[in-house]
Amino acid sequence: MKTSIWRISAVALLAVGSLAHAESSPEKKALVAKMLTLQSAASENLARQLAEAPALRLMQQVGPALQFRVAPEKREALAKDIQGDVKKYVDESVPVLRASAAKLVPAIIGPILEEKFSEDELKQLIAFLESPVQRKLAQMNQEIQKTLTEKLVSETRGTIEPKVKVLEQSVSQRVNQAMAPTPSKPASK
Repeated sequence: MKTSIWRISAVALLAVGSLAHAESSPEKKALVAKMLTLQSAASENLARQLAEAPALRLMQQVGPALQFRVAPEKREALAKDIQGDVKKYVDESVPVLRASAAKLVPAIIGPILEEKFSEDELKQLIAFLESPVQRKLAQMNQEIQKTLTEKLVSETRGTIEPKVKVLEQSVSQRVNQAMAPTPSKPASK
């Protein structure tokens, strides 16, 4: 009898704790909503990346096929047609993914923010995200990435380009060998 009372009390405490935890103040809910709004560009970027990733993989796979399997006079037209198909796919897919993300973000990220951050922490995060310094950093990120990429490419070009050429030659040889007819062996008697 004693154990069942303890079990009931433990279950009751867990239920009360969950209920208290599940109910946030209206102010905290408003702060979470504001955080989600401030971070909406990130979910939109994620939607675009998810849409573009399979298209990029496909383009990478098609490139060698175009180069080695399509007659030179047909390559350019075929490449343009494929690029048009890829653009159409991306243009159709991005809005679908964005709309889905817009529905999922509040249901998934909202509760996490409510659970993991206090009202004070949410206020600090919002203040940071809205600050001119953060906006300046976000604007500069593209420039920073571009500058770094240019410098990285220029400093490693001499080392990387020969490696790329060796790789291209190796892949080309393998593809050509795989496409070459194998000589048939004479039947043994």
